[in-house]
Amino acid sequence: MPTVTPDKFDAVLFDLDGVITATARIHASAWKQAFDEILKKRAGGESFEPFDRQSDYEDYVDGKPRYDGAQSFLESRHLNVPPGTANDPPGKGTVWGIANRKNKLFEEAVKKERVDVFEGTVAWIRQLRHEGIKTAVVSSSSHCEAILKNAAISNLFDARVDGHTTERLQLAGKPAPDTYLKAAEMLGVDAERAVVVEDALAGVEAGRSGGFGLVIGVDRKHDADDLKKHGADIVVKDLKELLSR
Repeated sequence: MPTVTPDKFDAVLFDLDGVITATARIHASAWKQAFDEILKKRAGGESFEPFDRQSDYEDYVDGKPRYDGAQSFLESRHLNVPPGTANDPPGKGTVWGIANRKNKLFEEAVKKERVDVFEGTVAWIRQLRHEGIKTAVVSSSSHCEAILKNAAISNLFDARVDGHTTERLQLAGKPAPDTYLKAAEMLGVDAERAVVVEDALAGVEAGRSGGFGLVIGVDRKHDADDLKKHGADIVVKDLKELLSR
């Protein structure tokens, strides 16, 4: 298995949800409530197929910017929903309205619940920083900063690219490599001297297409083969496997 050492790499860029923090459950619940509201309304009192917290979440919204995830799922159900604008109020019958409804629900949940972290990831990050390797977090979430503060790990990163950065700079979301390339630029490192760590298929695709020196897939969903097919050089169950003995 390749080792991540200062002679080979200058930085490691981490996805947030599923890699550093365990917030997928909160995201999936918020998406389900937001989508089921519109699905129920479109059904007009008839039975409807609700959003599935596992399969629909992984297939259509995991790792993507909020609007892209909403649009992807709605298209999968062949629902013609107008795009609207980013300022649409939560719950309005537009893609942005649904996405903003999810955003509000997630925001409320994070204020009430403690965010769990993957201890193996945190231990590896501390080791990397001790060895002089820079670290950054790259997330499509506009709540990235709040989540890091909730988990008390903000001090473990030299740079952060999140939903606010993406919107301000008009960066394409994953699977485009733009957000990871921006993080490398912020750290002052070349892509080929940086590592991308992801648990989502869209994320490993971003790492591969961005020309990064190493793409590590984290198998949280028993999809190791798919992670490799989409661009992961290596796949681990937990990042503690990469800790130096």
